[in-house]
Amino acid sequence: MDDQAANISLLEQLLHDDGYTQVSSTQNPQDVCALHRKNAYDLILLDLQMPVMDGFQVMEGLKTNAVDPYLPVLVLTAQPGHKLRALQAGAKDFISKPFDLIEVKTRIHNMLEVRLLYKKLENYSKELEKAVQERTAELRESEARFRSLTELASDWYWEQDENGNFTKVSGPALEMLGVRVPPLAGETAARDEPGWDEAERAELRATIAARKPFLDFVFHRTNADGSKHQFRVSGQPMFNESCRFLGYRGIGMEIVENK
Repeated sequence: MDDQAANISLLEQLLHDDGYTQVSSTQNPQDVCALHRKNAYDLILLDLQMPVMDGFQVMEGLKTNAVDPYLPVLVLTAQPGHKLRALQAGAKDFISKPFDLIEVKTRIHNMLEVRLLYKKLENYSKELEKAVQERTAELRESEARFRSLTELASDWYWEQDENGNFTKVSGPALEMLGVRVPPLAGETAARDEPGWDEAERAELRATIAARKPFLDFVFHRTNADGSKHQFRVSGQPMFNESCRFLGYRGIGMEIVENK
């Protein structure tokens, strides 16, 4: 926009000759913000020297656009001292008066190119955020299915956080590991039951402490009446995308010998 009709006509003709088809103009600075909200311009040519409301005030009004925080302003000025102030106020570039037509076309082209790249980056960020949200939902659903299936397919199941605290326990996991922890919600505290093979239990605890996975580890327990039980356990450490340790989880089942 400009307050001089001759400058507006010159710029409009230059833009049309250069192949730009979506061009509008106004001599009233008070209309700029409303027009931008309606049309979402990729570029605003803004004269700084205008009556009633100067270009700096117009830029402050444009910054209130909540839909798009990007300020696509290319200022027009004959005052050298206004160039730095305009850039500090948020303008992306400036054109000096009187116009050099080659400079005008070059700066307009460059600024629209940057604006296009900004839009592509913005769209990519939105698509990436959407993809992350969808993937997170899928992972949560998959995790829920995994827990359900492992609990159905095993006699017991446990999860630990990164500090080794048990966050989910079913079956004799705590007894086997020989760990005393505060009771979980709705559960009684674990007791250190006798009869476990201490060498096997120490080996398993060392594997977990080293954050190593294990598959079908077999351990034994002798009951007070002399009867014996065998159990098979598998477990794995859990890590996030940044390879930070999140905790441990495992499943186990009693081995029943066929007679």
